[in-house]
Amino acid sequence: MSNSCCSATDRDNDKALAAAVPPSAENLLGASSDDIAECPVMNGSQVVKADAESTGLFRDHEGNRYWFCCAGCGPLFDADPAKYAAAA
Repeated sequence: MSNSCCSATDRDNDKALAAAVPPSAENLLGASSDDIAECPVMNGSQVVKADAESTGLFRDHEGNRYWFCCAGCGPLFDADPAKYAAAA
């Protein structure tokens, strides 16, 4: 089992996570670099900002917006936003 907040096992076990699947690869291919962000919780996970915003997968912290790859990342960010903001 993966320790990732976005693992298939987590999504299978949690309907909230299953409802918020990361953006598809075709959305990333058509997006400009200004339209894409890296999830601050899951380093390396690219996120289409508009997709994340339309599904509520973002947070504002100290005047900056952070976008998430899945529903599991928001609560992790909320628990220690300074940690994830500093890493971003």
